[in-house]
Formats: sequence, C-alpha cells, structure tokens
Amino acid sequence: MQLRAAPASHNPFRPPQPPAPPSPYSRAYELRQDIHKYASYATLPLFAAEYALGQSLPSEPGRSGSTRGLHAAVGTGLVGLFFLNTATGGWNLWQSRHETNHRTTRFIHGALMIASTAGFVATAASAPSHHNPSSFDHDRTVHRNLAIASITVGTAGYLLALFRPLD
Repeated sequence: MQLRAAPASHNPFRPPQPPAPPSPYSRAYELRQDIHKYASYATLPLFAAEYALGQSLPSEPGRSGSTRGLHAAVGTGLVGLFFLNTATGGWNLWQSRHETNHRTTRFIHGALMIASTAGFVATAASAPSHHNPSSFDHDRTVHRNLAIASITVGTAGYLLALFRPLD
C-alpha cells in the first residue's frame, strides 16, 4: 500500500480567513433587510394569484360564491405584505439616508412601492358591491383598472430592486 501526498491545493490546515468587515448598520437594520427581502419573494406570486382570481369572478353581482372571498383574502394578504415591506424598507431607507451608493435607485424603488401600496388601498376601497347593482359594472371597471395599475407599478419597483443593486 502506497501513501500519496495530498495535492498542494488541499491543505487541511489552512489558516483561518479574516472576518468580514463589520457592517456600518445595526443588527436591527440587517434583520429588517432580511424580512423585507424574504417577504418580497411572495410579491409576484400574489400578484398573479390576485389577477387570476379577479379575472375568474363572474360579471354579475352576487354570483361569485367562494371565489370572491378568496379574491378578498389574497388581496388582504397583498396589502399586508406591502405594509410590512413599506415599514421595513422605509425604516431602512431612513437609516441609510446618508449612504450615497445607489441612493437614487433606492429612492425610486421606495417611491414606486409606496405608490403601489396606495393603489392597492384604493383598489380595496373601490371593490364593487352587489348591494348597488346600478353601478356594479362601473365600479368593477374602476376596481380592475386600479388593480392593474398597482400591479404594474409594484412590478416595476420589484424588478428595479431585483436587477439593480440597492445596497
């Protein structure tokens, strides 16, 4: 049995790597950043689900069954997600306001997401009611247009954060 020497690149006794430089931000900042980042992964699937559910609702008032309730539940989840991300992202934006790297991108992302949040609140407020059948078609059109505009603005802000560095 012959023993071979390990290749030079495989040294089990490597010296320890120096620690990463400390972050200029607090642990709370980093925790909020993680919450913001991981919660954001739900954004596009919720957009798609909400749009699909909205499109599947019947055009007659009072004939939607459980789909209407599911549409309202997903919409509520979407508004909740946006409020969570507005709180975590806004707080971190404020804490990093003196950082000059990618400042414009961060502010544009924040403005788009806040506008989208406001649009979703307006969308929820404009939901058509089967109690007022005379304006149902008009209310449904306004609700749909607000939802599509909010999804579009939110997707633009999301993609900006995804493809442009914010840190």
